Amino acid sequence: MQFRTTRTRLASAVTAVLAVTALGAGSLATAPAAFAAPASGETARTGALPTFPTGAEVVATGPSGFLTHDRFASGAGASTLLWTPYDGGAPTPVAVPTGGGWASAGGDVLAVGDAPSARDMRVVTLRNMAVPAAPGVTFDLSSLNASYVTVLGPTSVLAQVQKGDGEAELLVVTRNGAALDTRPVTGLPAHAQRFWSDAPIVNGQAFVGHMASKSDPTAGGRSVIDIASGSVVLTYGADEGGIDFSHLLFSESYVGWYEREGTAITLTAVSRGENPERTEKTLSSAQTDLTTLAGDWLVHGNPWAGLRAYSLSSNDSRPVTNASGTTGLAAAGDGTSVVSGERPDGTRGLFRLGTADDGDLTVTKIADMDLGTPLAVVRSDVPAAVNLDKSGGRVTLAWTLSRPDATVDVTLTHVATGKVFRQYLAPVTDGTSRFSFDWAGEVFGSNMPHADDAPNGAYTVAMEARQVDAVGGTVRDTRRMELGRTPNPHDFTDNGSTDLLARDAAGVLWRDDLRDRPLNGQVRTVQRSRVGAGWNTYKQIEAVGNIGGAVHGDLVGLDGSGVLWSYLGKGDGTFAPRTRVGPGWGVYNKITGGSDLNGDGRSDLLATDAAGGLWFYKGTGSWSAPFASRVRVATGWGVYNQITATGNIAGGPAGDLVARDKDGVLWLHLGKGDGTFAPRARVGGGWNAFSRLVGAGDLDNDGRPDLIAYGASGTYVYRSTGSWSSAFTRQTTPLYAGEGTRFTEIA
Repeated sequence: MQFRTTRTRLASAVTAVLAVTALGAGSLATAPAAFAAPASGETARTGALPTFPTGAEVVATGPSGFLTHDRFASGAGASTLLWTPYDGGAPTPVAVPTGGGWASAGGDVLAVGDAPSARDMRVVTLRNMAVPAAPGVTFDLSSLNASYVTVLGPTSVLAQVQKGDGEAELLVVTRNGAALDTRPVTGLPAHAQRFWSDAPIVNGQAFVGHMASKSDPTAGGRSVIDIASGSVVLTYGADEGGIDFSHLLFSESYVGWYEREGTAITLTAVSRGENPERTEKTLSSAQTDLTTLAGDWLVHGNPWAGLRAYSLSSNDSRPVTNASGTTGLAAAGDGTSVVSGERPDGTRGLFRLGTADDGDLTVTKIADMDLGTPLAVVRSDVPAAVNLDKSGGRVTLAWTLSRPDATVDVTLTHVATGKVFRQYLAPVTDGTSRFSFDWAGEVFGSNMPHADDAPNGAYTVAMEARQVDAVGGTVRDTRRMELGRTPNPHDFTDNGSTDLLARDAAGVLWRDDLRDRPLNGQVRTVQRSRVGAGWNTYKQIEAVGNIGGAVHGDLVGLDGSGVLWSYLGKGDGTFAPRTRVGPGWGVYNKITGGSDLNGDGRSDLLATDAAGGLWFYKGTGSWSAPFASRVRVATGWGVYNQITATGNIAGGPAGDLVARDKDGVLWLHLGKGDGTFAPRARVGGGWNAFSRLVGAGDLDNDGRPDLIAYGASGTYVYRSTGSWSSAFTRQTTPLYAGEGTRFTEIA
């Protein structure tokens, strides 16, 4: 495990001022055998190159081989970590304990520990991959109250001991039979602590980062340690410790590291020698994803944009890998680095980066990439039609590909409006090649900052898949899906959700498009739209459901001269020009609609006159004559000052009705299915607090229509329970918050 997970969170950059202080000459030690450079190098070998699978990323390298991580490895006995020897031998799986991690120092020795982060490892096993059959060497550093810093050789590590007084000590710990021999590192700055390293061992030297003191956690330093003598050779000052985000670069020619101030990042590289020169480079967070030194060359970039090499001695610059053609990067102890991916000339494999005698960058292919199975669509699971009200508001969309190491982009487009929903699917790691997600029936429009419920109708579902290492082209699959819902009498935008209409004092009509399902338990509006002005000509406006034969909700308005007008909904939130239903409606003081009262599947209308008569108007389904002749179904309704058709809220044969009397008591009248009603049942008192009660359709998708109550003291949702004896439960809503007196009519 290397210190790479946090570096991807960094942002842009600034310059830091660093002091370089020599603390002692210190002779260079001979490198341990496991970290020595190969005598002849890969280019001198004959025969076929070793291979690694496409999709696997190189994460470490040493003289004898390289380590790859393939999170898509599947099958019996498959390992995500494989050490592949350069000499053509069989790869060796590297097992990591559950909850554990691994680390490397640019050699053949891997440290496998008991924590995912190297700095938290306390029980560490060293595996010398140059001799993969050799038993591991285990260190229980907790016996020393110590934690791992870096591996030094096949039997030794660098460890940190935290003392009781808050100070820290750095130890060279060597396994000697059953015992652990310890040797303190000398020459460190006073109060240095929280040591860490992800740099390779170079010529018998380690490069560590640390914080400067227990009292100033932001200041830090970087120290070069001679392993043989256990002493510090050089220390470089730094503005912060960097343990949580930085990365160390180390070669024979340069040292380097990141520093951050706020969201700004500076990469500092310092030449090693008598007259050190410092180079500071401002980087974006994406440029710090993969960074290493190859002799005098700084290599950095990211997998999706490719890598570039920059000469620290001549300022030359050139591409190393293609955009979306890099899978991994690792530093070696001999001052070179290796990169897996695709080169600008199209060749793919593992390449060693170094510096030639004339200072030029050398790129040598040292392993082949096995391209494996071409990416293809094996199966597409996109339904031809779906009813979101029957599927719980979600639909699973899935594609099975020929391999799991791909990324998938899905775009759903509503054919009629162009509204879209986009979903990115990361590579799958569950042992399958099935890419799927649950679409919650949401879309975005060009001027929509928030998601809205998807309109009903036809959609194209377009999928594009690409291998993570950019091998091969883009694979596409496009299907057509028809989206529908149970008709909602209060839906004017054909997206299944309730739309409420509100008229203000100036006569402007507004439409609030509610979400089809509660968000965090509350009924909320997505957006408000202006329908138009001039609606003060009507003394009452009523949403009456589908009275014109289409699936969209319609509207009626009763003007001051007693003429009733209908507005057919167009399904896009607007209405067709009004149609005259007829005169003589001025005899009514209350009308309500939007509910099927006789069980024929069409919306009906109710009206009360001044004498207290209740009149039933059967819906015909014809836009030109939407109602049949009236039938009186009851008398004595003059006691009520408001009536509201709610739909079937109590499980009876047809729609129901609530009515409020002059004392503010609300009564429930269960529909009998023939346009008449059963004797009333008392719901409760206090309903005079509301100026308008609206039968709003099914707001929470439990299959029962609900009620919205609007008033000066607030607006509430009353969810129907399905029981006539206890018809509603009240819930708060942000709908019309602070607007309890703004609107003269709610429909």
